[in-house]
Amino acid sequence: MSLVAEAFVSQIAATEPWPENATLYQQLKGEQILLSDNAASLAVQAFLQMCNLPVKVVCRANAEYMSPSGKVPFIHVGNQVVSELGPIVQFVKAKGHSLSDGLDEVQKAEMKAYMELVNNMLLTAELYLQWCDEATVGEITHARYGSPYPWPLNHILAYQKQWEVKRKMKAIGWGNKTLDQVLEDVDQCCQALSQRLGTQPYFFNKQPTELDALVFGHLYTILTTQLTNDELSEKVKNYSNLLAFCRRIEQHYFEDRGKGRLS
Repeated sequence: MSLVAEAFVSQIAATEPWPENATLYQQLKGEQILLSDNAASLAVQAFLQMCNLPVKVVCRANAEYMSPSGKVPFIHVGNQVVSELGPIVQFVKAKGHSLSDGLDEVQKAEMKAYMELVNNMLLTAELYLQWCDEATVGEITHARYGSPYPWPLNHILAYQKQWEVKRKMKAIGWGNKTLDQVLEDVDQCCQALSQRLGTQPYFFNKQPTELDALVFGHLYTILTTQLTNDELSEKVKNYSNLLAFCRRIEQHYFEDRGKGRLS
């Protein structure tokens, strides 16, 4: 399909209302999905809840390979398949739903800067912990990542993924970092988020934006994921307003809407 044809199809899709059978795909919740993918999926779920858009979560062992970008989560809406939070936000906006339209240009720039901070620090730290920390790799990551597949495919896929992530870490200058240095980066990120949030319910006062969804996805997942130790979650627990923020979103957008507690 040509670019013009793709643009036309996307424009037509944007005019269609949000369907009741919209679906979000992620890996198997109990035995397969890793910290970073779980955080990304929860961020999208929170964003859609904040937009009052219904979505059914479907777990598939091969979700990563079903995704058009090779990353989860992805949503299937009508005849459109869109992956990752950023493109999903734009897709939803094209359908007339936006959480950040009320912000001025300066605020929008600030929001994007904090989203970059979360992706550059928290997401990268999660990937480092999963694939570069030997204790976590040996006790958790390889077993979970390869769990749906038979031997030797389970080992082959896990080592292939580990090689890809380690190559990325070297490219961005994280290849030689120690775990303590990574945890310090997480603490600095949490400190910046805590200072920006202050005593407000959300980062831009009374209404949530996609930044709130992104931060919630990562912080809540860090707080509720069992790792080889509690060092990562303890960094978040040092900031009481971030804990209250996570609880507020869980209660308002999941519990109060009949979704139950997330953990």
